[in-house]
Amino acid sequence: MKRLLQINPVVRVSTSTGRIMQEIGELAMRNGWESYVAYSKGRDGIRTCASHTIPVGNKWDTWMHGLETRLLDRHGLASVSVTYDFIKHLKEISPDIVHIHNIHGYFLNYPVLFEYLSKSGIPVVWTVHDCWLYTGHCYYYSYIQCNKWESGCGDCPQKRKFPASWWLDRSARNYQDKQEAFTSMPYGKLTIVPVSDWIRGEMSRSFLKDYPFRVIHNGIDTDVFNVYDTDEVKQKYGWQGKHILLGVASIWSEEKGLSDFIKLAQRLREDEVIVLVGVTEEQKKILPHNMYGIRRTENIQDLARLYSAADVFVNPTWQDNYPTVNMEAIACGTSVVTYRTGGSVEAVTEDTGLIVEQGDIRGLLDSVRVIEQYGKHYYADRCRKYALANFRKEDRYADYLNLYEELRNGCPAGYSL
Repeated sequence: MKRLLQINPVVRVSTSTGRIMQEIGELAMRNGWESYVAYSKGRDGIRTCASHTIPVGNKWDTWMHGLETRLLDRHGLASVSVTYDFIKHLKEISPDIVHIHNIHGYFLNYPVLFEYLSKSGIPVVWTVHDCWLYTGHCYYYSYIQCNKWESGCGDCPQKRKFPASWWLDRSARNYQDKQEAFTSMPYGKLTIVPVSDWIRGEMSRSFLKDYPFRVIHNGIDTDVFNVYDTDEVKQKYGWQGKHILLGVASIWSEEKGLSDFIKLAQRLREDEVIVLVGVTEEQKKILPHNMYGIRRTENIQDLARLYSAADVFVNPTWQDNYPTVNMEAIACGTSVVTYRTGGSVEAVTEDTGLIVEQGDIRGLLDSVRVIEQYGKHYYADRCRKYALANFRKEDRYADYLNLYEELRNGCPAGYSL
């Protein structure tokens, strides 16, 4: 029996990485694999899913790991004993493939883990969801335009950003520790999977640049994210006769473009309204009269109906890898206007939307007006066809299974990617 073991701090499907991990495991099982998922018990408690679960650590260990992070900037360097316990499970399972999603999350010690993996002979696949694995501290750096990670970090401008340190700045040493741990992997035993071409390009300047790479974009459920009738949604919120500019985020911040939306609202006509999903009650209070804030939708189908109801999806993000919201909007027949930021542009073609430069509010508005002029009907079919050709989660997860089989069959180091 072929065995797959995936690692991520959370397993719950309400998180993107937890959902991806579970769904890859489900597809693997349908194709003859035995699937295991390891996650932080302190973060997620005891969870059940189709794959065998391996809860790592406990709440006390997670709390202590968080304390070391906050006081000493030692994220990923605590949890020594629970990591050794986890390695015992690894040895018992003897997986054919170890697939890492995230190991930052207050639950594993990465030097201990990679000391074992580097000597085990097990092929490791590492999906790069953010930038933490090759920086000395942060998980994104685009917004502040920091490039210290290219040669070694230090004097970190984002020390108080996740994973926040309140006191020490250990970013230079963290950079060295990560470089030593991660590059201990033999060349032919670590395959890095960026989820965007952008982060692949960034990593070509990192200390991991010499390892094999294969870009696999994330996928979505194109059955749920589909084109829906929108009359009921518009009637529910009183948006009849309005052009709807939609924005969606799990957390709205400056980096996600909240202030850019507020600036954009000042330039809208009376028949245009901005709708933001994911705002807090405090944020709702600062929104102007032509911005409608929704804290969260009741279920994923309600979100899909909002995507379908929008005339255009606006994503003025200042740092992003490969935003799922762009894919979801396009799958619902709604074109995207986004800043030229990271991987946010990679789902946007002439059939699916327009791209403007960062901070160009006038450009956002002009692009929105172009799409309004062409009309929703012009883009809907084009967007849907593009989504089915490129975003189906079944296709993207199958890319992983193909990679697993290549590695199991002993593809030599330096194979073509």
